[in-house]
Amino acid sequence: MGTKMSCVKNENGSNRVSIQPDANIYHEKQIKEMCALHALNNLFQDGKAFNRRSLDDICSKLSPGYFMNPHKSILGFGNYDVNVIMAALQTKGCEAVWFDKRKDINCLDLENIMGFILNIPTDYKWGILHLPIHRKHWISVRKVGNMYYNLDSKLDAPEIIGQSGELKAHLKEQIGSKEKELLVVVSKEVERTGTWRQDSAASSKKKRSENQL
Repeated sequence: MGTKMSCVKNENGSNRVSIQPDANIYHEKQIKEMCALHALNNLFQDGKAFNRRSLDDICSKLSPGYFMNPHKSILGFGNYDVNVIMAALQTKGCEAVWFDKRKDINCLDLENIMGFILNIPTDYKWGILHLPIHRKHWISVRKVGNMYYNLDSKLDAPEIIGQSGELKAHLKEQIGSKEKELLVVVSKEVERTGTWRQDSAASSKKKRSENQL
């Protein structure tokens, strides 16, 4: 189910609408502390993009020889950190760029961006019990068809955000919190040229035009 994708060139708000599971939208739901795995697979719209073993292998490569690997939960429940997510994206020809929250969200050139991964604080639950432990939760956001969706693994179903205007408003609201961070997921070429930003994209197009003269 879902469409396989990769990086190639070419809080629930009350105004959000959850939809019933759709054969065209792949959405993994939360298991243990595997939100990083779910966010990656939801981002690529492919349940086979990554699995626990592939992310554990990345952890081992990042910190070889460690009995207690610093990039994941010592209990084996997941809780993978940002280094694992970034390394995983690189295996698919992608890069993750931290968004500077001091910048205007309107600087994003959505045509050159594959999707987004949000990092937000969340409480830890064991069954029905809320424990006094705070974790970070990974959420993917991307466009499927002509709409952007919140593909949070804690949701029962994908949540419609809307089109570009609604997306930017949603992201602006999210990063308004000092505890939340935003990763912009792009191809390696877009990361290299910086054309995920509108100012850089315009500069790049101008240079190409000048070279063609």
